[in-house]
Amino acid sequence: MTTTFTLYGVKTCQTVKKARVWLEQHGKPYRYHDVRVDGLTATQLDDFMARADWKLLLNRSSTAWRQLSPEQQADLDQDKAKALILAHPTLMKRPVLDTGEQLLVGFTAERYASEL
Repeated sequence: MTTTFTLYGVKTCQTVKKARVWLEQHGKPYRYHDVRVDGLTATQLDDFMARADWKLLLNRSSTAWRQLSPEQQADLDQDKAKALILAHPTLMKRPVLDTGEQLLVGFTAERYASEL
């Protein structure tokens, strides 16, 4: 049985493009979920945060992060990070690959090769 992964990202992200190319070159079937177009639900994000640290999921080097006010960036905890990501899905570090068994946040060819 072939497992189909779900890759979450935005189509303009260069790291997401690299992950997609890697998956295709290595014959790993996946479904693509564009968080900018398709959004994220609270249930999806709860699942992600149960499987990966919220601090890893929140991309503090993104353009979306820099556009937040100092008040929005202050006093972060998991609930505040969740609310921010739901309001601004591009705050989520990309890509997120859900294999069904694990959640891989970010992309390096080496990690995908060893984990998949």
